[in-house]
Amino acid sequence: QLRLTEEEKRLLAQEGVTLPGDLPLTQAEERLLKKVRRKIRNKQSAQDSRRRKKEYLDGLESRAAACSALNQELRKKVQELEKSNGSLLRQLQALIKETSTKPAQTGTCVLV
Repeated sequence: QLRLTEEEKRLLAQEGVTLPGDLPLTQAEERLLKKVRRKIRNKQSAQDSRRRKKEYLDGLESRAAACSALNQELRKKVQELEKSNGSLLRQLQALIKETSTKPAQTGTCVLV
């Protein structure tokens, strides 16, 4: 006895063909059944491909969002470090200026 899935029955009905319920099938009927089954496999394969592509794109989007967030954090840290660096540079320049304006002190060194 020939067993068909609902999808196979639906596609056969679309083709306007009815297959007998018992085996064996004629060559034309077998070709038609193979064609219908191939269509079903192709449809399933296309669905799987679209699903995999969507998962891949979702993964890329989440990675891009994570990289963007990290980039923002790093930019903020760079700004803070540049600000700190500028402040330290001003302090150093003030110290250099302060020490250069003082007269040189002389000292005595005693060797024992």
